[in-house]
Amino acid sequence: MHIGRMFMLGFDGTVVNEEHWVVRAICEERLGGVILFDRNVDGSVQNVSSPAQLLELTAALQKYGQGRLLISVDQEGGQVCRLKARDGFPETVSAKILADYDEQEAFAAAEEMAVTLAAYGINFNLGPVVDLDLNPDNPIIGRYGRSFSGDPERVIRYARIIIQAHHRHGIGCCLKHFPGHGSAGADSHLGFVDATGDWQEKELIPFARLIREGLADAVMTAHIINRGLDPQGLPATLSGAVINGLLRKGYGYSGVVVSDDLQMLAITREWGFAEAVRRAVLAGVDLLVIGNNLERREDALTVGVRCIQKMLDRGEIDADYIEASLKRIAVLRDKILGIQSWNSSKPTA
Repeated sequence: MHIGRMFMLGFDGTVVNEEHWVVRAICEERLGGVILFDRNVDGSVQNVSSPAQLLELTAALQKYGQGRLLISVDQEGGQVCRLKARDGFPETVSAKILADYDEQEAFAAAEEMAVTLAAYGINFNLGPVVDLDLNPDNPIIGRYGRSFSGDPERVIRYARIIIQAHHRHGIGCCLKHFPGHGSAGADSHLGFVDATGDWQEKELIPFARLIREGLADAVMTAHIINRGLDPQGLPATLSGAVINGLLRKGYGYSGVVVSDDLQMLAITREWGFAEAVRRAVLAGVDLLVIGNNLERREDALTVGVRCIQKMLDRGEIDADYIEASLKRIAVLRDKILGIQSWNSSKPTA
């Protein structure tokens, strides 16, 4: 059982070799994936400086990962975009602008994005955003044009276009941020966000429909609190009521659940790293994201794996529970590799 497969880490560096800690994590602890950023929070280059450099980086990562590593970015378009024109990549537009295109134009734009990602070794896009644009004062979704629309049907239509274009080029997608971040009035990067009074049930519609259509390769959780869905007031990422309850049992979702970055202040202000890992796993998260952008932790994988192993040792979870997560991640990886079709959720033998 390779528990390391349940983690997706960010790291510093535009090149990697055997001495880099992330390479050791890939080779020795079977790290499941990496998340790339173009710039650090201080504006310095983190992982992406040019097309040629990125191609060399992803090729090296896959060499160490034996071709089975998830290599992800947040390539939503517009301002939330890791492969930027300033570094030599094609221009992109935000979701809000894309939703003003007709469907043929939107597909062409989505396909250009997917072709670019595939060309430079990215196989997992942490998008599209299917949050509804419901709050003009939303500082993290509405402000940056990350939502297609406030209309669920329009969001579904354009998210479908994005996903289908990516699938044509062997790239997995991730719907975010469940159960809906578009109505919230604060940014979970900066602390607790209680959306209980703002959230609307229609925010679930895009997730439910795209799951039903077999277009949810992965679903990313939000760090928002919604007491209507979890009376304990836990952020969705740490809420069994939201993930194992609403998402898994309510909607019959059998794909990968991805956490938003566990280093965001909505999590770290209340829980230590190991406790956040523990609670996220208990809640039903399969793939734990540690961006290593807001904070640097070269020991994140070691500490995280140790935490899950302790949960197993003391009987807090059983091996079958972790194996189920690993199988879901394996299915996603097999879809990306073309071993399984995109509309299949059955694990390989």
